[in-house]
Amino acid sequence: MSCWSGLLKLVPLPEKGILGPGDDCAAIPCGRDLLLLKTDCVAEGVHFRRGENPAKVGWKALCRPLSDLAAMGGVPGEALITFFSPPDVEEEYWEEFYRGLGRAARRFGVTIAGGEMSRQPAGIAISVTLTGRVPRRELVTRSGAGAGDLIYVTGSLGGSGRGHHLNFTPRLKEGRWIASRRLATAMMDLSDGLGADLPRLARASGCGFEVDQSLVPRNPRVTTASALSDGEDYELLFTCKPALAGRLESEWKKAFSKTRLTRIGNTTKVKSMPPDWPGGWDHFATSA
Repeated sequence: MSCWSGLLKLVPLPEKGILGPGDDCAAIPCGRDLLLLKTDCVAEGVHFRRGENPAKVGWKALCRPLSDLAAMGGVPGEALITFFSPPDVEEEYWEEFYRGLGRAARRFGVTIAGGEMSRQPAGIAISVTLTGRVPRRELVTRSGAGAGDLIYVTGSLGGSGRGHHLNFTPRLKEGRWIASRRLATAMMDLSDGLGADLPRLARASGCGFEVDQSLVPRNPRVTTASALSDGEDYELLFTCKPALAGRLESEWKKAFSKTRLTRIGNTTKVKSMPPDWPGGWDHFATSA
């Protein structure tokens, strides 16, 4: 959103020592740890369609902010759920929604601490606020990469419209593992596509990047263009110092034999991107 930085000028921002807008989560000192805060939303016609299984929509509503928490190396805590329901949506829809939400909460150790509900004229919308924690020394942000770091992604990318956008598993274990071993210099989750999110990480870190697009891991029957631009992958994108790459790759195979890890490129001193680099999902330029 081009006016985002302009909007932030209109409001008070956190004091020094608090990680505020611009990363996957906010981070606030809390004893020996950092308290992580995240809010995320799903809207009918943008993130899901009315005819899709409401239990899967509930799963997605909670797992989206959990994916952001994973990118900071955090452990989830409590959630607040707010939903807006138009008059033509029956109670049964929300019962199924909460069944899916509950499955996600139980699986990933989240408790539902409260929330709000409201009617609105048209369109379902849900907002989730999530807390988490991470040891101060283990927090991973978008801004820590340096020139020459290696770029990795977990899993496979592209084809979200085939159902992955409702069935993904947030990489909480992987993110916690990376952070606890201090193997990543920067990290974020892939929600808007590698084409949009990698430039964000590079800008935050003051770097450019080079990527061999033939190395980008793709889901079956997905083109490279789709793998770069479809969005809603909910995988982890992170950078690592070359000296730690051997350790990372060998230990990863033992820890996560079923989760793919792929090195796709490196960051550069020159703040530029490949000339043929595509964009990703843009909420304010793409219609559902």
